[in-house]
Amino acid sequence: MELILNKIIIFMIFLFFLGCSDTNSIVSLETIVKHDLVNIQELDSTLLVELKYSTTDNFMKKDVYGELETCYMRKIPAQMLVNANIILKENHPDLRFLIYDGLRPRSIQWILWNTLSDVPESERTSFVADPKKGSIHNFGAAVDLTVAHKNGAPLDMGTHYDYFGDLAFPRLEDSLIVVGDLTQEQVDNRAILRDAMTQAGFSPITTEWWHFDSFPYKETKQKFTIIE
Repeated sequence: MELILNKIIIFMIFLFFLGCSDTNSIVSLETIVKHDLVNIQELDSTLLVELKYSTTDNFMKKDVYGELETCYMRKIPAQMLVNANIILKENHPDLRFLIYDGLRPRSIQWILWNTLSDVPESERTSFVADPKKGSIHNFGAAVDLTVAHKNGAPLDMGTHYDYFGDLAFPRLEDSLIVVGDLTQEQVDNRAILRDAMTQAGFSPITTEWWHFDSFPYKETKQKFTIIE
């Protein structure tokens, strides 16, 4: 009897994950189970998701995610994101996070990398992580996002997502205000994003206002494996 119950439980878990996964998705049911991934909107339904690589609204102007419209992450980073969203809503009740990317399998990282084939590899890493080493996205432990109103309309951050250039660099914001390339409101909007994320334990990077890592690269490699 116990054996039969165990089989029923395993089957029900299988059906649950099957219902959560996207048909013909680049993130398979096997990958979800093997790497203990979670759908972030199942942890917090107020998180908004618009995967940019599942659209043509990205630097490649190409949909490389296909049927995937669900944002998956490892459990710990996903819970950190939920905590950050709670902080955001406490300080700004009318605002929400809008997620542009979470887990990005390394197979997709190669597509991003090869799209910039006209850029020397020594310079390419300024825009896209080298897939041989792997991006923290490839471990399911990084997230790209912005802040939006409840209706999904994003705040003005001064550039669009995937903007390659100085205007996207958080480290240059003060000087960009001085020369008039960014407004104070745009930088203040970025501060809303960074404040909530860093209070939840995420780390920003100096060249993309939208990107946050849950752990440093070395620690990420110790905790997780790359998802191919």
